[in-house]
Amino acid sequence: MIIQNKEVVIDLHGETFHCALDVTMSFIGGKWKSVILWYLRNKTMRFSELKKQIPDITEKMLSLQLKALEESGLVKREVFMEVPLKVEYSLTDFGKSLTPVVEMIAKWGRNLAENEGVFRTIEKEMKKQK
Repeated sequence: MIIQNKEVVIDLHGETFHCALDVTMSFIGGKWKSVILWYLRNKTMRFSELKKQIPDITEKMLSLQLKALEESGLVKREVFMEVPLKVEYSLTDFGKSLTPVVEMIAKWGRNLAENEGVFRTIEKEMKKQK
């Protein structure tokens, strides 16, 4: 990357980055991390609530992505010692600093979808009560 006519790299947390965007993507890149951050941006959620919001993610992948987000300091995992065990996920202050970025990415995607895509309503089957 060139800053003030000098080629520079960024050394951060034991890794070398050649682009500031690469730094950001190391935290939120991949298929699921930004989606998880999107759902946690305004509220604390339990694992099962996140899974319902992201139906295409497997439980294993959700668990791995939450762990990675926790290790990077973006997400806080809070365990409540009660029966049954209760675990909640929320953004840390560091994670909240990404909210405007995630919201801008979502806005870009929505604009693209409105111009080139089709929105359709998903009909959910109602389970018959016995």
